[in-house]
Amino acid sequence: MRPHARTGRGCSASGSRPRGAGGARAMIARRLLLGASLAAPFVTRAQGFPDRPIRYVSPFPPGATNDNVSRVMTRALGPRLGVPVVVENKAGAGGAVGARLVAEAKPDGHTLLNASAGNLTIAPHLSAVGYDPLRDLAPIASAGEAYSLVAVHPSVPVQTLPELIALGRRRPGFLNYSSAGIGSAGHLRGALLADEGRFEAVHVPFPGSAPAANSVVAGDCHLIIDPIAAPHVQSGRLRALATLGPDRWDAFPDLPTAGELGIGREWPGSGWFGLFAPGGTPEPVIARLNRDFNDSLEEAEVAAALRRFGLKPEPISPAELGRRVAADHAAIGAALRRLRIA
Repeated sequence: MRPHARTGRGCSASGSRPRGAGGARAMIARRLLLGASLAAPFVTRAQGFPDRPIRYVSPFPPGATNDNVSRVMTRALGPRLGVPVVVENKAGAGGAVGARLVAEAKPDGHTLLNASAGNLTIAPHLSAVGYDPLRDLAPIASAGEAYSLVAVHPSVPVQTLPELIALGRRRPGFLNYSSAGIGSAGHLRGALLADEGRFEAVHVPFPGSAPAANSVVAGDCHLIIDPIAAPHVQSGRLRALATLGPDRWDAFPDLPTAGELGIGREWPGSGWFGLFAPGGTPEPVIARLNRDFNDSLEEAEVAAALRRFGLKPEPISPAELGRRVAADHAAIGAALRRLRIA
């Protein structure tokens, strides 16, 4: 604030600039009041959140692991948020259709995405998905790391993962693997397995992990790498060869990890499920959702349900999830180019 000219004349009460320390304080107070009035709509919107039902978009069909996780979390979040939280399945393009819907939604926290690693770190490298996962979606929280099973139809004459690789080498192009679609985690892992094992395999994409698993159960496909194989393995309809994950899966304690067999240790990225909002969603809304989501993961029933679907619940901050997405996006992009999938 500029000092007054020293003319010896006082400021009139009609609105001239006040003088001295008292005048400076008055000017600062007016500026603070103006700033508060400009910010009021954003503060009110955050404080009033949520004020209507929340759309919880699962970008895969009903029955997929993403859908199962979405339904567990919406049941837990609804009572905490005080409004209905409703799953909407918007499948297509390896999860990109649902992700784009959320990326283009109003950034007020009432439209959320239950993302799988694939539709944020794989699909954007394979086609023009219409969104930038690092800019157009705001990370909120993670439901945890996802285990997967490498499982085959019982007619495939192998009992272990090394035996599967040996079969693939003996019969180039014979093996095929199903996945939840082009750009899904199962697609990438199948390609990585064939690359590391030095054999040819045919990718057969389906619109979701449930039909992909059913195709192996029916014997139409040989192999799937997905957590949704778990109930089929437990019922004897599929044979599990190994798990993928940070350690052994509690549901299959006697089954070795691929890493224990010397396979997949350098594969980029990881399987995870995370909650995202449109980019530009106010920070207080993100913080509220992160807190309620992480608190839900501490509930015994929620944690047990997620483990049944192959997840290891993991409360983390939005910043931690954002760093994970960025790191996986870069590493997977490089792998896809090397594999000539991108």
